[in-house]
Amino acid sequence: MLIKKNIAIIMGGFSSEYEISLKSGNVVYEMLDTTKYNRYRIHIFKDKWVYVNDDNDEFPVNRDDFSVQVANRIVTFDCVFNAIHGSPGEDGFMQGYFELLNIPHTSCGMYQAALTFNKRDCLSVLKSYGIKTATSFYVNLGDSINEDQIVDKVGLPCFVKANKAGSSFGITKVYKKEDLQNAIAVSFKEDDEIIIESFLDGVEVSVGVITYKGKTKVLPITEIVSENDFFDYEAKYLGKSQEITPARLSKEEEDKVNKLAKKVYELLKMKGFSRTEFIFKDGEPHILEMNTVPGLTKESILPQQAATEGISLPSLFDNAIEEALKRA
Repeated sequence: MLIKKNIAIIMGGFSSEYEISLKSGNVVYEMLDTTKYNRYRIHIFKDKWVYVNDDNDEFPVNRDDFSVQVANRIVTFDCVFNAIHGSPGEDGFMQGYFELLNIPHTSCGMYQAALTFNKRDCLSVLKSYGIKTATSFYVNLGDSINEDQIVDKVGLPCFVKANKAGSSFGITKVYKKEDLQNAIAVSFKEDDEIIIESFLDGVEVSVGVITYKGKTKVLPITEIVSENDFFDYEAKYLGKSQEITPARLSKEEEDKVNKLAKKVYELLKMKGFSRTEFIFKDGEPHILEMNTVPGLTKESILPQQAATEGISLPSLFDNAIEEALKRA
């Protein structure tokens, strides 16, 4: 008889992305094979960590060992499925916690999560391998702002981004030097570090790379065509964009970006899910950022890519758990 494994699906988080994370986590909950797994939705917020059952009853999580008492039974977990976008699920905190407790989890390691969540540190590492990026300028909270210096380096228009935030929170496209201060203030609401990047005018694509059945697998590429000025929150989540999978690229462009996405995944010693954004400039893919806990709803980009490849959501999620258990 098959002994079912206890799977904690962590969702929520501390950032502006918590609502999207709850949606992703609930899709994972719905799609996991109930003949193989006992599924537990774990909400992680600053003020509480709780298991939420189907009746919406809440049971506190014991953070000493990540267990839950339900009635007179203590539930421990064979594996954690990480569906937290942003902090603390995508920046290394939860990864470090589970690694200390020796509990397998579906995301990358602590260092990889921390590095990729910090856009400017990640880009700095990748640049040293000859990987092309936008020209960038860094600002920390408290720095004096010299608009002329910024414009001289990155040009106009440019993007002002919170360095450690996702889902396009804290990002503004700036056309005029006079608008820089306001854009910087918007970014500082999300993070105390900012990255200001030159505008790359070209085709934007998103490339999912996963560990699938023990091997690095590049999924079909998605082309992003935003109705808005760029791929912002509305474009991502409120239908203001076209996401075309497979992307309308030449064979040469497709080969270039596939090879680069795989190289980045393996250079950084990634595990689990990743979705990396690129823009083609002069025929060459330039990397923007990597997401290590991408959206997992049915409409999200990586699940769309998996579907195009013939991988269903139950298979995608089951594979993530199997890979995590193998690594352990």
